[in-house]
Amino acid sequence: MTIDTLPMTTATAAAAPARFPAGFVWGAATAAYQIEGAAAQDGRTPSIWDTFARRPGAVRNGDTGDIAADHYHRYREDVALMSELGLGAYRFSLAWPRVQPGGRGPANEAGLDFYDRLVDELLGAGITPVATLYHWDLPQELEDGGGWTDRDTAYRFAEYAHLAARRLGDRIPTWTTLNEPWCSAFLGYGNGVHAPGRTDHAAALTAHHHLLLAHGLGTAALRAELPDTAQVSLTLNLAAVRPLSTDPADLDAARRIDGLGNRIFLDPVFRGSYPEDVLADTAHVTDWAFVRDGDLAEISRPIDSLGINYYTPTVVAAEQEPTADADAPRGDGHQGGSPWPADQGIRFLPAPGTRTAMGWPVDADGLYELLTRLRDDLPGVPLLVTENGAAYEDYTDPSGAVHDPERIDYLHTHLAAVHRAIADGAPVRGYFLWSLLDNYEWAYGYSKRFGIVHVDFASQRRTPKDSAHWYARVIRDGALPQ
Repeated sequence: MTIDTLPMTTATAAAAPARFPAGFVWGAATAAYQIEGAAAQDGRTPSIWDTFARRPGAVRNGDTGDIAADHYHRYREDVALMSELGLGAYRFSLAWPRVQPGGRGPANEAGLDFYDRLVDELLGAGITPVATLYHWDLPQELEDGGGWTDRDTAYRFAEYAHLAARRLGDRIPTWTTLNEPWCSAFLGYGNGVHAPGRTDHAAALTAHHHLLLAHGLGTAALRAELPDTAQVSLTLNLAAVRPLSTDPADLDAARRIDGLGNRIFLDPVFRGSYPEDVLADTAHVTDWAFVRDGDLAEISRPIDSLGINYYTPTVVAAEQEPTADADAPRGDGHQGGSPWPADQGIRFLPAPGTRTAMGWPVDADGLYELLTRLRDDLPGVPLLVTENGAAYEDYTDPSGAVHDPERIDYLHTHLAAVHRAIADGAPVRGYFLWSLLDNYEWAYGYSKRFGIVHVDFASQRRTPKDSAHWYARVIRDGALPQ
């Protein structure tokens, strides 16, 4: 099964309006640092998240990913759970410092052996592996040399892509180069709430460009190693940006944030250029001299699908007063200042509605807006929802069950939005729920639970939540319950 060839017929739509197309990919997603553990085992060296997690105050409760969900040792149990759910595909990431310690030199055979075993286990269970090369765990040695602000890191990424594809490409049909480079650049280098914890907007824009260059170079590496088989993708956390009103100042605020959240990625990847208004909006931050001749041609190499991660919309307005409330929401910053490099004079407002345990408003219409926008902006590009889910305050009741009706409602409304987008012509080929397991939620440590499988981190006991059983029914029926 490859994602680009899935049929998109909706012949049964009239009889069963909530039924998904035949061949629609039903999956779940995870990331290496969030679940694997075994942080110093079999030759793995530290990543920027190992270092960042040990910085006092950087991660809630001082939590680290040293053990996480211990997936490194329990992957067979986890694949068995996937099989019970009926997953058709599993989206996971490779840990760069496990595959290539230090980010340079030969592959670590022991690290690749783990992914060999995982891929074979998945295939044996009839589950298609979908691999992400970079989900934020840059080898610390590369960060010591400048990290994503150093152009050479993009070339090191291409070398790593060669190593991974050479060993695993005969069994993995779909490869994602990067996951959410916006977070890597702007949360990692702009406001410092993610690893490596830098606070420099000029550095964030430099990192952003080098991440995209790495995507282009990585795409070329995958094509070189797997010329006849590689299906290459990129996953972006695009924002559904809404102005508070039709006031011209609010509309301009939305334009600016749409530029910094969406078009700063879509235009170079799919059009081979940066938006002129984004360059102008950020001219006081950087002169963009890090963009060299040939970079945009490299970045805009054709890909086979685009992954979309969606959780909540972004609502913006122009500042009404010169001195804004210091406690007002500032985009996705969480803490420590705004990640946006050019948001002066912009207010970030919460969307109306209920909220998840992350404090994020629940608004499935934003997912529909994104998918139909991409239908229009990128005609013919297959789309995948590569992350979508919600954290809630889950607990195991005395009977051993985990009841999570809020998550079921969240998933139901968002899958209904996906279905509606497909009916309106959006070429959505699959849906990967975030997340399979409760895990290490980055700067929130173990305090937030996104999984449809509950993990008791003390005992590592796995308990499928009600949402897991609900999702298994959706997969089995290929339709939402009425």
